[in-house]
Amino acid sequence: MSRPTARHIQPRLPRLRHWRDLQSLAYLVALPLIVWWQWRHGWNLWLYGIELFLTLGVGVIHHNHTHLRMWRGRWTNRFTDYWLTLLQGHPTFVFWPAHVANHHRFRHGPRDMARTYRFGGDHNHLLGYLLHPLQAGWVLYPLFLRWLGQLRRHWPGAFRYCMGQYLLWLGSWALLLSLDWQKALLLVIVPQLHGLHWLLATNYLQHAHADGRPLTRGQRLDSATPLNYARNFEGWVNPLLFNIGLHTAHHERPQAHWSELTRLHSEHYRQRVAPALNEGGLLPYMARVFVLGTVWPPARTRAQMPPGTYD
Repeated sequence: MSRPTARHIQPRLPRLRHWRDLQSLAYLVALPLIVWWQWRHGWNLWLYGIELFLTLGVGVIHHNHTHLRMWRGRWTNRFTDYWLTLLQGHPTFVFWPAHVANHHRFRHGPRDMARTYRFGGDHNHLLGYLLHPLQAGWVLYPLFLRWLGQLRRHWPGAFRYCMGQYLLWLGSWALLLSLDWQKALLLVIVPQLHGLHWLLATNYLQHAHADGRPLTRGQRLDSATPLNYARNFEGWVNPLLFNIGLHTAHHERPQAHWSELTRLHSEHYRQRVAPALNEGGLLPYMARVFVLGTVWPPARTRAQMPPGTYD
């Protein structure tokens, strides 16, 4: 049998699972380039604003990549995990125990560890929004540590993979701080913390005052069952941030590519959500509920669960 010659060997180029993730790649390349430019040439207001926006995009890309891997190759997906870790300023593995195994499994129900009504009752106001990332992190980090303990005992290779993400994250911070601690804080660490705040606060935006009651015993989920456990946003947040506002469709079809959520939302799920939970733009919603609602009660949202249903 003859050996394959160089002419017969065709290198396998990385292949995206869906062409719409070219937008994801653009964000993943633009963010470090903007940081690098400002590190070299000085802080720029407009670039810094774009950088802060891109930190939100990185969090959504992380979320989407966890549910449906971006690439068709194993090593390109692993590289993307580490690249997201580097850009986000936190290991990417945390989405599995916190989001997939917890939030999607119990979807804002009484067993969801970061359910919004766990912290001070069923509310939807500015203070709750600001505090939710800290409260969620407080209850989720022990979950991460238990998850890592299980990996170390049963899947040591996966454990080392997660530890590599911690090493990359903390090592990058240490290196940048040693080079110039002021630039590192302003251009890297503060924007990353900003992105992580939004990553956790999104849970509050999408679920505060939604209905977290699970199905009753004997109740079957069919095409007529109301889906009031999440809030949807139908404005510009979707084309800019990968349809992150169409949350009901994502919960019902978590393996669907993010580009499919617009059709799924309009054709299958929008009519099954209470009208009060289908909002327009995200920023107008936040201005109405969190700002105007502090002084004008009609601007506030109404709880979908009866008072005292869950603590």
